[in-house]
Parts: sequence; structure tokens; C-alpha cells
Amino acid sequence: MQYRFHAVLGLVTLSAIMACGGGETAEQQPPAETTPATPPPDQGATAQLPPGVTQAMVADGQSLFTTTGLCFTCHGPDGKGTANAPDLTDDAWLNISARNYDEIVNVIMTGVAQPKQFPAPMIAKGGSTITDEQVRAVAAYVYSLAAR
Repeated sequence: MQYRFHAVLGLVTLSAIMACGGGETAEQQPPAETTPATPPPDQGATAQLPPGVTQAMVADGQSLFTTTGLCFTCHGPDGKGTANAPDLTDDAWLNISARNYDEIVNVIMTGVAQPKQFPAPMIAKGGSTITDEQVRAVAAYVYSLAAR
């Protein structure tokens, strides 16, 4: 009788664990997301974009910023800066005179050999292999960050 009680208790416990998801193995769980989360570009920022820059460029630039462009590794996934690179969402521009799309493109293309406040230089294109067109998209996204 005692054996049956323990067997039933074990089955009840196992059922409860399985119902709560405790019985899943790592292989059964969905893979963790590897791309840093960044809020979507502000749809209202379209009117504030410079001539020739589209909302589609901003969206493409956001995707590149948080993945293959590698920008997030130093500027953070939301562009708010880290100990390695400045905040791109504020009005303080350290390596260009003001928020200017063409200057942002140039900084991304050429890098920052001697940063004014950060420990290491930024190499051209942040060390990524993005194309010149992709650089312009990243610059559109960076421009939009401070426009919010």
C-alpha cells in the first residue's frame, strides 16, 4: 500500500512539473534572441529627416546598427553610449560640430582616430564590412536618434 502511495505521489509531482514547463530540456526551448533589442524608429521623425533621407533608410540603419554594422558593441543597443563610445541620442556631439547627416556619414566612413573623451579610436565603419550605402542608412538611423 505504501509503495502505491509513493508511486501515485511521484506521478502527481511529475505531472505538476511538466504542466509548469519544468520538464523541458534546453533543446526543446526556443533559442535565445541574439540581436539586441532596440525600440523602433520614431515614425514621427520623418518630417525631421534631412533631404534625401527616408524612413526606410532609418529602419534599415537601425537593423544594421544592432547587427552586422557592429555599432551596438560600443554605442550600446539603444545608442545611449557605453564606457567605450558616446551617447548618440543626446545633443552633445563630440567629433562633429553639430547633428549633421553628411558629417555623421563621414565619421562612420573614416572613423575617429583620436576620440575626445573615450579610451579607444573608432576604426572606419566601426570595423564592420558594411557597404557605403549601408553606412548612409546607419547614419540616417543615428541622425534620427537625436531627433526624437
